Amino acid sequence: MCTSIIEIARAEGMAKRGDDWFPLSQTVVAYDHARHAPLGDVITLDFLNTSLDPGARAGVELTLETARELRAALDRAIAAAEFEEAEVRGKTGSDAGDKGAAPGLARAA
Repeated sequence: MCTSIIEIARAEGMAKRGDDWFPLSQTVVAYDHARHAPLGDVITLDFLNTSLDPGARAGVELTLETARELRAALDRAIAAAEFEEAEVRGKTGSDAGDKGAAPGLARAA
């Protein structure tokens, strides 16, 4: 089934291909049949730089359940990061280096 479900967003960051890292310019999120994973329909994430050669791409195919779990993990990490940034902005002097985790959010070890 071809779904034509595609979302494109600007991206700022880095991705890796082989031993080299390249800057990102765009992220494409799509829902369609898997091209590489031995699965049915998948969420595909493509991280790319449209100014570089076509190989400047990092792609991932995920099941819907994995995509939901990734979305939830991203939501938790973003909430904790926003809390952390607010804490840092709100502190002055020597307290600025004392960063605490958001209440109720676990920190990765």
